[in-house]
Amino acid sequence: MSSPETAPAVDLGLSNRVVALAREIEAATMAGKLDALSPQALQAMLSALAKSYGANMEAGNGYPVLAGPGSVSGTDVLVLCGAMLKAADLQVFELGMWQSWTGR
Repeated sequence: MSSPETAPAVDLGLSNRVVALAREIEAATMAGKLDALSPQALQAMLSALAKSYGANMEAGNGYPVLAGPGSVSGTDVLVLCGAMLKAADLQVFELGMWQSWTGR
């Protein structure tokens, strides 16, 4: 992880908007409004977040991907991971191999 003196500058405006949007999406989901986002909007957001997180990790700006163990359920994680692996045409075996090679 980057030290405070070498940490990249953060766009607080964008960060604050994303946090507000995340809260809005979570509230809609918890209220059962599963059509609050179109599939295209959800795909665009997941793609952007995956690219941003991956780029930060590659640049050495590592941090936990989730705020904490209670922030999402294990089922949510497994469903999303499985869907992302399928979308990228990857197998769980390939994930395991990559993790052993990179230590991540």
